[in-house]
Amino acid sequence: MAGKFGRAGLTAALGAACAMLVALPPAAQAAPVAADPHAGTLAALKTFQAAAGPGAGVHAGDATNTWSLSVGTGTINTNAPIQPNEHYRIGSQTKTFTAATVLQLVDEGKVSLDAPIGKYLPGVVAGNGYDGNAITVRHLLHHTSGVAVYEPFSTPPARNPDGTYSLEALVREGLKRPPASAPGTAFLYSNTNYLILGMLVEKTTGMPVHRAVTDRIVTPLGLTRTVFPAPGDHLLPTPAVHGYHGVRIGGFYFWSRVLDYDPSVFSSAGAMISTEEDLTKFYQALIGGKIVSPAALAEMEKTAGADFEGIGYGLGLLRRDLPCGGSAWGHNGMVPGYYTQTMVTADGRHVSVVTNAHLATNIPSAQMDKVVTTALCENR
Repeated sequence: MAGKFGRAGLTAALGAACAMLVALPPAAQAAPVAADPHAGTLAALKTFQAAAGPGAGVHAGDATNTWSLSVGTGTINTNAPIQPNEHYRIGSQTKTFTAATVLQLVDEGKVSLDAPIGKYLPGVVAGNGYDGNAITVRHLLHHTSGVAVYEPFSTPPARNPDGTYSLEALVREGLKRPPASAPGTAFLYSNTNYLILGMLVEKTTGMPVHRAVTDRIVTPLGLTRTVFPAPGDHLLPTPAVHGYHGVRIGGFYFWSRVLDYDPSVFSSAGAMISTEEDLTKFYQALIGGKIVSPAALAEMEKTAGADFEGIGYGLGLLRRDLPCGGSAWGHNGMVPGYYTQTMVTADGRHVSVVTNAHLATNIPSAQMDKVVTTALCENR
């Protein structure tokens, strides 16, 4: 642990060191110590972890170099720094995979962004004030559908006999909440939008959404440590970052392992598993034009109607305007046990961050943002 100095104490310490250095003969002088190029990011990561889970890790770099930092531990009661190749549940970063799959279907002429969802899923978005003929595919991708907020883990629908959840049941449960606004008039982030899009993918491709995303994106990109688990698959592959529930009260904290749950409760809105390295590869491929056409990517990056101070939301993509200039694209995610974010820039800079707890209160979003922006703006 570094010592703490007041301004006077630090000046005195530096003065003493300089005096001693001057007194040494040339042969005894120590070589100057190079400054740590990642000191700012490490400081931000420590601040983040102090308000987050038992551990935190960051994997970052530019078009030619990558580096990783970790503080705390990936497994409580051990010294196990989080590594960039370790698996964790990525939560809503899944939405970008789902959005990219839908945009591939747009590229193939099988789906139109501005067609009503009722054209593809008749009768699904209906009743309780909803009209599937007024809500477009774009509205769902952009979270401007007016569909109300829904947290499926807190209020899940009835399970299937095998303990899994169907997309149809999740959507029905989500739509029990009345519309928050008219379609196309306001931004409101809702998991139900992406559960409906999961149904769209299944109807259009004729296969389960986990298989469609895997076959279209995960396998072609060689994301060997990325998994969209099938319903009923509870396994978190090894090596893994273990997720925890917990609270922080001042300097005290209490952690317990996340209870087992079926990831199908999040499905196309948040079920996937990946690593810092694989997520970086995915977002770089997407922004680099290797997953969807240039025209489709341009649509994904349109944030009009969902622009806020320093950030914007496109079609499954979050934009962060950087303090050093330019913007980064990616997404964040929060599920039981994990809080994550990955962002990349067009010139090859990238950052992926994970902590192994999702705190229900006092979420350290500002501290997460500081890690992201500091890493992306190093030496700029």
